Amino acid sequence: MPSVAALLAQMQTNPKSVRFADLERVYHAFFGETRRSGGSHRAYTMPWAGDPRVSIQDFHGEAKPYQVRQVLAAIDRLKEDEK
Repeated sequence: MPSVAALLAQMQTNPKSVRFADLERVYHAFFGETRRSGGSHRAYTMPWAGDPRVSIQDFHGEAKPYQVRQVLAAIDRLKEDEK
């Protein structure tokens, strides 16, 4: 099983071919559990108000590329806020 760092690097290189389970694992490593999971989307609580907000969707086992980019933007913001 690839590490979170390896998955993050893969996501940054190619956001179009990311498994949903991998995206969810990376998100959980940085932000914790879901705020709401029902229906087709999983919504997450962010440590800030406003964007980027994150809601991801399992689409036949794959993550949607725009949602991968949302997670990457949220991780970037988290890293900036920690400085």
